[in-house]
Amino acid sequence: MKYISTRGQAPELSFEEAMLTGLARDGGLYLPAEIPQLSHDEIAALAGQSYEEIAFRVMWPYVSGSFSEQEFRDIISRAYAGFDHDARAPLKQLNENHFLLELFHGPTLAFKDFAMQLIGQLFQVALKKRGERVTIVGATSGDTGSAAIEAFRGLDAVDVFILYPHGRVSEVQRRQMTTPADSNVHALAVDGDFDDCQAALKDMFNDFDFRDGVRLAGVNSINFARVLAQIVYYFSAAVSLGAPHRKVSFTVPTGNFGDIFAGYLAKRMGLPIDRLVVATNQNDILHRCLSGQGYHKGDTIPSISPSMDIQVSSNFERALYYAYDQDSRAIAALMDELKAGGFDVSQGALQALHESFDSGRVSEDETMAAIKSTLASSGELLCPHSAIGAKVAEDQRKSDVPMITLATAHPAKFPAAVEKASGVFPPLPPRMSDLYERSERVTRIANDLGTIQEHIKGHIPA
Repeated sequence: MKYISTRGQAPELSFEEAMLTGLARDGGLYLPAEIPQLSHDEIAALAGQSYEEIAFRVMWPYVSGSFSEQEFRDIISRAYAGFDHDARAPLKQLNENHFLLELFHGPTLAFKDFAMQLIGQLFQVALKKRGERVTIVGATSGDTGSAAIEAFRGLDAVDVFILYPHGRVSEVQRRQMTTPADSNVHALAVDGDFDDCQAALKDMFNDFDFRDGVRLAGVNSINFARVLAQIVYYFSAAVSLGAPHRKVSFTVPTGNFGDIFAGYLAKRMGLPIDRLVVATNQNDILHRCLSGQGYHKGDTIPSISPSMDIQVSSNFERALYYAYDQDSRAIAALMDELKAGGFDVSQGALQALHESFDSGRVSEDETMAAIKSTLASSGELLCPHSAIGAKVAEDQRKSDVPMITLATAHPAKFPAAVEKASGVFPPLPPRMSDLYERSERVTRIANDLGTIQEHIKGHIPA
């Protein structure tokens, strides 16, 4: 399997090369040159299999040639060994034909663990074979950073620097990033918002002297390995509800579009997905775009669902690539327009997006009400992001197609908002009960590219 850039000017790479590279050198995002197909019978045969076996069968066509079958099976086994539910991603029924996919049973209580635990093991195996060391820099609105630090802490071939917006993540999210004592992981609190962190990350990748000098690698959702790992739970959930013999739909609370783009790839692989519904908070650039208002940046407004406080959804470029019929020149032109503030989507591309995606927007008050009402009706306590998904799903689900809402984080990651909405304080799991007592190690840093780069260069082994 070869991987190509959405902007068409970077060399084709193997899976391993694309994973270690992250962002293509032309500024684009890597995608498989062809999307593998699973037949009706192959999908049906996933029913009743373990999560790890489903993961192997779904992902193997993408990675063969970079790892042996046994290497990849071992990687998957190690990646999910630390999850605290045997099903890894269990389904719970909220009401008639509406199901919750719990994606928060990993080490940091968020869906990012599914990808990050896998990518940590993939990096370790690949770098050991190459005899190489890399510097990973990531930008986070909360969950990616803690998941990356947990996945890579203590590994001897990797240094990790995570940029997060100072004062704009929950206390639990912050402490998960700042309390690990391992010397190879570093939390950087940037004086800015998430989009500033993400922009600095992309600028570092596009500074080839810096990129090559520190052997820069990325684990944000710009890295296709992240998206690949997320495809798996669409298959595991769908076959649990009768796929491929019946269609299912998914509602995904999303800011960076990577999680729902994984669902789009699952659909392209043959999974009978009826609708993929994008659920946004008040930072609603995706909903506005899908509603025909163009893709134009606004101010990022802090919310009680901070992981979705994003105005530039990096993975949307991958969806646009397919919507524009894989025209890399058109994508490069749109991304140039985005630097100036935004762009309008052509009618044909918008129609192509509507063939797979719907969307909905949820206000702060509606989010609080959804947390309260879901607890009352089903006994399920949701985090604010999951509540946004559940609200949009209830508004848009059909009576004859099961709707699966992705529960992207444990409510204990956002205790203040959850308690205010429901009157219930969500406790951390016992294994994390001392999180508030652990010492923190963090560097507050200016929103300045040169300052961030110098800090990174000064904190990696010579």
